[in-house]
This record gives sequence, C-alpha cells and structure tokens, in this order.
Amino acid sequence: MVRVRFAPSPTGYLHVGGARTALYNYLFAKHHGGQFILRVEDTDLERSTDESMRMQIADLKWLGINWDEGPHPETHADMGPHGPYRQSRRKEIYMQYAEKLVETGRAYFDFRGDAELEAIKERLMKEGKPPQIEAPAEIVPPAEARARIARGEQAAIRYRVTEKRDYVLNDLVRGEVRFPSDMVGDFVCIRSNGMPVYNFCCVIDDALMQITHVLRAEEHLSNTLRQMMLYEAFGFPIPKFGHLSFILGPDKQKLSKRHGGNILPRFQFKGLPA
Repeated sequence: MVRVRFAPSPTGYLHVGGARTALYNYLFAKHHGGQFILRVEDTDLERSTDESMRMQIADLKWLGINWDEGPHPETHADMGPHGPYRQSRRKEIYMQYAEKLVETGRAYFDFRGDAELEAIKERLMKEGKPPQIEAPAEIVPPAEARARIARGEQAAIRYRVTEKRDYVLNDLVRGEVRFPSDMVGDFVCIRSNGMPVYNFCCVIDDALMQITHVLRAEEHLSNTLRQMMLYEAFGFPIPKFGHLSFILGPDKQKLSKRHGGNILPRFQFKGLPA
C-alpha cells in the first residue's frame, strides 16, 4: 500500500510551499488508494511551539487536506498505530537506534567540543581540503563513553562514513542523481544535548511508519545522501523519493516564510474558518 507523509516543523504559519507539498502527498495517496500521514517534526526546541502546530493543523483542515494518521485534528492526541507522531516524544526510539549504530561500529561517541571542531575545519580549509569532520585518531570505546557521560560529560553520536563510492538515487521527478560519498564527512545523529538531528529522525520515522514514497521540496535533495547511508546501515528499505521544484516569488527568488512584506501576506494560511 502507498503510504506518504507530510512532516512540517511547527515554527510558524503554514507556508504556501508546505501547503503544496501536503497537497501533492494527499492527492498521490488518494490516487493510489493509499494513506496520508501527518507527522510533526518539532525537535528544534528553540523555535517549535504548540501554537504553531495548532495553527498548521487548522490550516490543513481549512484547505480540506485530511490525514489518516497523526495528531487528531481536534484533540491533537495520537491517531494511528505508529505514534507518537511528534518527534519530540520519540527521543527514546531515536536513542535506541543510535546505540545500534554504535554497537556495530557505524557510529561513535564524539566528545570534541564546538571550539575543537571549528579549529579542525579551519585547518582543513587552510590546507585546501573540504572542512569535513572525520573520526578522531582514537575513538572512545562505547562502555567508557557511557561512563563518562554518566559522570556529566557531553558527547554527540556521529555516523562514521567509511565507504568511498557513489550513491545513486532514481528520483521520481529528476531521474538519476549521483551522490559521491565524499560529499559529506562523519555527520551527527544525536547532538551532545541528547536531541536527534533531522536526517536521523526522518529515516527512523519513515521506516517505522512504513512510508513508501517521500515527496518533498527540492531543498531536501542535499539531505538524501546522509539518509541513504542510514537506510543502508539499518537495513531499511529505501522509499521512492520525488523532489519538487521551488516556488518562486515575483523577484524569481525562492519563496520563503520571510520573503518580503509585500508578498508574504498573500501566501500564508492563517487558520481561516471553514
């Protein structure tokens, strides 16, 4: 069965680009007799708010876009068998999967702080190399790392990129897209404060929620390499991806939530009553 999702971040009003993405997914699910899932990606604790989530849910209802699983449109309680549907309530799930990567050697605890990491990037740039983080010369063994964290130290969990090859995506919109693995260095899955990052969350959620097709904005194309690496590492089936073109404003620039005072009011949906 076709299963698609719309996964907005509750950091403001529903933008016209998000509304279009939701509509594409909704119509695609209906066309194929499938299911449309609403998921709230609220791991950005500084910017995400319950008020924004409520407004976006109201906006989707006003647009006539109904979902089969996700927050209930009235009570916002989980509706469906694959919850929680708010990422901020799935932290234990993400940590379990991050630990699996550590145990298999695909990820490691990284105790390096921001200053040290920035110094590494600056040195690499001076040497004419990409400023990509790699594993330290000596990786802290998992048991020792957990003991240090228990004593109050902080560490991120970072995925280790070891294989040098091209990853090939057969995009539903763009056709074949090739990603050399050296486009990215070792990337963070869990931040040192315990919060997961976007690329890690969405892979876990899409797999556990049995998403078959991911239709999303073109700006997410650059995220796909990291996600493909994680799908492979976990042995998850990779969904079919389709990256939709940008919506441009009158100035031919990508339309954003903060595009311009004379444009923004015409492209926001503010929970208008049905």
